[in-house]
Amino acid sequence: MPRQNQPDTEFVFYIHPSEGSNFVVVAPPLNGSNYLAWSRSMIQAFSAKNKLKFIDGSMEIPDEDDLNRSAWERCNHLIQSWIINSVSPQIAQTLVFHENAIDAWSDLKERFAKVDRIRIATLCSKINNLKQGSKSVLEYFTEMKTIWEELNSHRPMPHCTCPHPCRCVAMREARNFRLEDQVI
Repeated sequence: MPRQNQPDTEFVFYIHPSEGSNFVVVAPPLNGSNYLAWSRSMIQAFSAKNKLKFIDGSMEIPDEDDLNRSAWERCNHLIQSWIINSVSPQIAQTLVFHENAIDAWSDLKERFAKVDRIRIATLCSKINNLKQGSKSVLEYFTEMKTIWEELNSHRPMPHCTCPHPCRCVAMREARNFRLEDQVI
């Protein structure tokens, strides 16, 4: 019996039949204040669908006469629709005139990825004022961990970039200080 050709799901232009333009990639939608968590979720989703190249700049736009141009355009428009459907309606209105998914992605990053001291101060204040109250331990812990994760992503632990990895205690102490802050 002849073997049927199977689609190459690893091919960057492959689109699964269930992935339509109304397919929402992540929840909750980007509202402006949740950019960091939203963008990480989107990157994971795009990576899982083998579409990260469309937004990270590693794929060049094919020329008009390139045989892959129509496949690229189809994927590009699909990814743009995923981005638009995963942001608030107010933000979506600002994205509809971008020609390419990477332009929409870059626009969102430029507008919302800026880490400022006010956001860090707000997160620190949320942590300091967080009370369990009537929440279950699970709800309380989840809320606290979410805030800590966002704060830690705004202030990541430095990594040694020396040609020969450091063996001093400074990095261990910095990690211990962070853990101590979280316990307190």
